[in-house]
Amino acid sequence: MTQLYYRIANRSDLDRIVEIYNTTISSRMVTADLEPVSIESRENWFYEHNPNKRPLWVIEKNQEIIGWVSFQSFYGRPAYDATVEVSIYLDPNTRGQGIGKKALEFAILNAPQFGIKTLLGFIFSHNEPSLKLFQKFGFEEWANLPNIAKLDNDERGLKILGKRIAS
Repeated sequence: MTQLYYRIANRSDLDRIVEIYNTTISSRMVTADLEPVSIESRENWFYEHNPNKRPLWVIEKNQEIIGWVSFQSFYGRPAYDATVEVSIYLDPNTRGQGIGKKALEFAILNAPQFGIKTLLGFIFSHNEPSLKLFQKFGFEEWANLPNIAKLDNDERGLKILGKRIAS
């Protein structure tokens, strides 16, 4: 496999980040957004990421952005500062090639340098590939919220998987 590179995202990467994100919407497997999002609607989200605390990385292969990984604050209260939600999104042409595994491993290994002790994954309960990926890395089901999302005509549940990486 060609080497993957991770780097902190620049504002100029936002177009590609949004493009990759939007490829996941129609599957109804990954996100609760029902329509494609605009670059403008993701501006605040982009700037909420801080390279020193809540990074947003792009994943590059052969000098092309093929995905991204982010840490996002959980619940926005100071007492939860050492807990983040990890998100991984990949270009459709690179899914199923082990890149998600490498990205999650990267997130776990890099979390301590940002003072993170707990990683969370918010995953639809019908998204078996993502559930299996996170479980492979020792994430456990910490919450099951049945039928809280309506995706077209289907009600879907959300599982919160958690992993302590430091005590």
